[in-house]
Amino acid sequence: MNASLLVLASASPRRVELLRQVGVVPDRIDPARIDESPHKGELPQDCASRLAEAKVERVKPRHEGAYILAADTVVACGRRILPNPAEEKEARFCLELLSGRRHRVYGALALLTPEGRLALRKVTSLLAFKSLSENEIAWYLASGEWRGKAGGYAIQGRAAAFVQWVSGSYTNVVGLPLYEAVQLLLGNGYRWREIS
Repeated sequence: MNASLLVLASASPRRVELLRQVGVVPDRIDPARIDESPHKGELPQDCASRLAEAKVERVKPRHEGAYILAADTVVACGRRILPNPAEEKEARFCLELLSGRRHRVYGALALLTPEGRLALRKVTSLLAFKSLSENEIAWYLASGEWRGKAGGYAIQGRAAAFVQWVSGSYTNVVGLPLYEAVQLLLGNGYRWREIS
């Protein structure tokens, strides 16, 4: 069994919960707290990858010799990157844009090994939302569930009522593509009790 620590560079309780679902319990949680604004003209998948890597780089000096795992999730309609709304009007904009349309969720994982090697993985999920009525939008906005969520919704919550279908990784849409995360960890030498 590898004795190296696993650090999760995220403040997201959803990511911690997803990892625990498969028996991976990070030794430390160290949120990177970076500026997650997309660069002008940046493609959604490139944005997700850049941010995941930047999160690893931010916490790396504090955890020498550890595995550091970071992730980022970007929701996009075409090339347009949707915000993680802090205000209701932003969330309404997202819901109105996603209503009756397909969109993509781009996930990126970055893992720094104890030897200093950086490994990256990219994941794309495709979703379709039903056409939303004003009552449905108002119901969802009143829940407050949208606050701080990529694209203004949480598929694991009330927004599940809007999703007609998902193609690709469901856990990627929640915030961490589990299959890819596990393969990334195992492929780079990390072991945990349940799987050693």
